[in-house]
Amino acid sequence: MISVVGGDRASEKALALAEEVGRELADRGCVLVCGGRSGVMEAACRGARSRGGHTIGILPTMDRSGMNPYVEFPIVTGLGYARNTVVVLSADAVIAVEGSYGTLSEMALALAYHKPVISLASWTFAREGHEPPPVIQATDARDAVEKAMAAARASAGPSTDEVPAHGD
Repeated sequence: MISVVGGDRASEKALALAEEVGRELADRGCVLVCGGRSGVMEAACRGARSRGGHTIGILPTMDRSGMNPYVEFPIVTGLGYARNTVVVLSADAVIAVEGSYGTLSEMALALAYHKPVISLASWTFAREGHEPPPVIQATDARDAVEKAMAAARASAGPSTDEVPAHGD
């Protein structure tokens, strides 16, 4: 399972990249997990479903309102942005396509939970005096999916019982 994260308002370039990521994931038999709404999430789901792939939408609302029509399996949470944790923890790797602060939070959560993060035209990180976090840069949709799958296979990560310590 690979999560695709990105903004609900996205550029045409980001939408095209996300749709191609969805197709690439479906072609490789991956289940796509996302926030289930519009923008990058909808484009990725559309791409996956166009190739017969499966899509899970982790919705922030208490009902299915705002869900994109390409979500095959909606999960209603009522959690708002807190649902970003579920989006991240449900995946073996996270692909971020463009995005704003919600995407940034998902990337940070993935790093905190030791999930591989692949950035496709998305955020980069730097902090003076600190080693940059292991965000993997991708050049296109195929590269992002290949890197996500390789990183997911290579990453044993912490046990599911392990929660990052405060401040990690």
